[in-house]
Amino acid sequence: MAVREVIRMGHPHLRVPAAPYPTEHLGSAEFNELVSDMRETLHAYSGIGLAAPQIDVGLRIVVIEIENTSTRYGEIEHTPFEVYINPTITSIADETAGYWEGCLSVPGMMGYVERPQHILVDYLTPGGVDKSIEAHGFLATVFQHEFDHLDGTLYVDRIKDLSLFSFEEEFVQFHADINAQDENSVDKTD
Repeated sequence: MAVREVIRMGHPHLRVPAAPYPTEHLGSAEFNELVSDMRETLHAYSGIGLAAPQIDVGLRIVVIEIENTSTRYGEIEHTPFEVYINPTITSIADETAGYWEGCLSVPGMMGYVERPQHILVDYLTPGGVDKSIEAHGFLATVFQHEFDHLDGTLYVDRIKDLSLFSFEEEFVQFHADINAQDENSVDKTD
């Protein structure tokens, strides 16, 4: 296991769509090492989600883990560690909501992004099993944020109002109270 460097906005590989993970490699030593490194990196950077392209691996793999409900992101739903291989998202409802998002690949910045709040996630497990889950609210936002990385998209691409894009310190000083009044959470997803 190793902590890998998270590449940052401006690195051209963050903008390249990731290739599907070859299912014949599931369970291989290489696959297991990658997943272990992703988990170790996620913890080292204090994130809740990490996509393989963020560690400069152009494959469609995401890990998500929200260890407890009281985190630096506020009160959020516990989500045990899971690996999402070749995932897809289908929006189930038209309802959208906005959250202030941050990203390990865009350190020190926050931006307000609106996304669908009821989605279906289809993916392959490390054991090669097809699985589907529904996600609502903040967790739906986390999935969309992470899976965007697989398509070469960053949350900054989804900010509609650039006056709602700021450094973290200015977010706390000028926007956090507005955010709390709107009952929207801060999402420093990865």
